[in-house]
Amino acid sequence: MAEPIHISPDAAAFIHEKGGVLTVRLSPRHGCCGGIASLAVAEARPPNAPEHFTRDERDGLTLYIAPELEEEGLKVDVEGFWKLRRLYVDGAAIHSPRSESS
Repeated sequence: MAEPIHISPDAAAFIHEKGGVLTVRLSPRHGCCGGIASLAVAEARPPNAPEHFTRDERDGLTLYIAPELEEEGLKVDVEGFWKLRRLYVDGAAIHSPRSESS
C-alpha cells in the first residue's frame, strides 16, 4: 500500500506512547437543523471492527484506515499540551450523504 496518510514525527511519538496503533475513520457530526456530515478523525486505538479497515504496518505503528479515506492524501498531527494533547487529521474533505448520492 502506498502512503495515503502522512504522520508527523510528533504524532508518531504520541501514537507510540499510546500503544502504537492509529485508526483513521469518518465520524458523523449532526447539525442543529437536522443535517449530517462525516469528518475524518484520528484515534490512538484500534477500531471496534478492524475487518472494515485497511491495515498497514509502518515505522513500528499499526495503522487502520477507513477504505473511503485511503486516497485522500491526509496528514495526521498532534496538537495541545500535556494531558490535553490530541490527534487531528488535515486535508480531508467533509463527506455528506447528500454529496455521496449525486
